[in-house]
Order: sequence, then structure tokens, then C-alpha cells
Amino acid sequence: MRVTNISGYGLFFKRTLTYFFLILFTIIFLYPLYNTMVLATWPDSKSFSTPPHFWFGNGLKDNWIRLFTHVKLFRNMFNSISIASISTILQLFFCTMGGFAFAMYKFKGKEALFKLMIITFAIPPALNIIPFFQIIIKLGWYNTWLPLIIPGAANAFGIFLMSQYIKTSVPKDLLDAARIDGLSEFGILIKIIFPLAQSGLYILGILTFIGSWNEFLSVLIVLPDVAKTTLPVAIKILHTRNVGGIGSLMLGNVIAVIPLTLVLIIFSKKIIGGIVEGAVKG
Repeated sequence: MRVTNISGYGLFFKRTLTYFFLILFTIIFLYPLYNTMVLATWPDSKSFSTPPHFWFGNGLKDNWIRLFTHVKLFRNMFNSISIASISTILQLFFCTMGGFAFAMYKFKGKEALFKLMIITFAIPPALNIIPFFQIIIKLGWYNTWLPLIIPGAANAFGIFLMSQYIKTSVPKDLLDAARIDGLSEFGILIKIIFPLAQSGLYILGILTFIGSWNEFLSVLIVLPDVAKTTLPVAIKILHTRNVGGIGSLMLGNVIAVIPLTLVLIIFSKKIIGGIVEGAVKG
């Protein structure tokens, strides 16, 4: 009986310690977002007072007016949503197509080409800035959305991710049966690969959308027109020109986070399910 009590106390202590650290790390990770929301409601003169603010103030209305005066918020948000959505759709389609080819087909140079694609992961993005800009100018894509959408439509990471997922989740016998029934290769991609690889598509889609939404340097380089640029860059321009103040800047950051938060909330179960499914199959 005594041993049972000791083991029960030990289990209770472990659970208590686990929940304590979970709550502690949750507070640590969420505090910057909470602090941003708090600063968005305080006037500039009181934003960095001592001691710091831990509750909301009464300057939200003034910050809101200044933000919308200097930034075309809804226009820039529309640009961000459009660019991120189009990029995600194109990348899901072409990366799945490329992953399907690497996972299910045998062709000359396949291994060498796949290894070459993997090597591109090691190239720092900053190294491509000047060549990227020169190509954009020659193609006449400067100050358009095309440089932010087309080059990443079939990127190495997406192809690698989908090839590994298709290889472990789609049986080759099913594809052979579909070919015997007269289904074309494109029909196999649409009717078999896409439905069976949904979990992988959700993961790639979320990563692509978030990455496209948060893209800053490329947008800053190829979209000088503020009316065409994305929300993160528009908010940074507001800060650079020093016309909005800290409160309006923080308010803009809060608004910029809302779409990403909604996407993660809506698709969180799909992401977790895809990760668990991949781990089990692996």
C-alpha cells in the first residue's frame, strides 16, 4: 500500500512539473505577441514608460487613425493574401507533380538530378539577390507580382517534401491498376496522387503560405510601389518614414499576424495529423 502511494505521488509530481514547464514556456512564447497588442493601445508618449505596461491603454483609436492615414492597409493586405494564395496554389500543384515524378518514375539521370536539387538547399538566399534582380529587370517583371510567384512555383524543398511523402503513402500497385483501367498519367496525378497525399499537401501549403506572407527582402527589392507591395513591407515603410509612431506600428503588426493565426487555427489538426501520419509510415 505504501509503495502504491509513493508511486502515485511520483506520478503526480511528474505531471505537475510537466504542466508547470508547459505553462511557463507558453507564457514566454506568447508574451511578445501580448506585449505588441498592449503597445498598440497606448499613445506614443506612454509606450515605453517605466515600469512597462501590462494592460491595455486608451490610445487605440488614435493609433488606428494614424495607421490608416499613412498606410493603405486593406490594399496591402489584399496584396499579401493574393500573392500568398497564388504562390501556395501553384507550388502545391507543381511541387506535387515534380515529387510524383521523382517518387514513381524511373528515368536516366534521376538520382543525379535529385542530388543536385538537394544541394541547392545549401545556397544562401542572400547570394542570389543580385542575379535575381538582374533577371527580373531583363524579363520586365520589375514592380509586378510575378517575381514573387513564378520562381517559387516549383522549388526544391516542396518537390523533396512531396516526393518523400508520395513514396511512402501511395502504393505503386494502385498506379499500375489505374493505368490498366486506362487512366492517363495526368489523371493519376489528379485523381489518385492529390487525394492520397492530402496530409503532405496541407503541411506544404501552410509552410508556403506563411513563408510567402512573411517574405520581406524580395518584396522590398521588386515592388517599390507602396500600393502594390505587401503588408509587412508597408508597415516597415511606415516605421522607416517615422510618420506613424510606435503605437500605430504595433497595431499594424497585430493586424498582419491575424491572417496567419486564423490559417494555423483552421488547419492545425490537418498539420498535426500529417506529421503523425508521416512519422508512423516512416
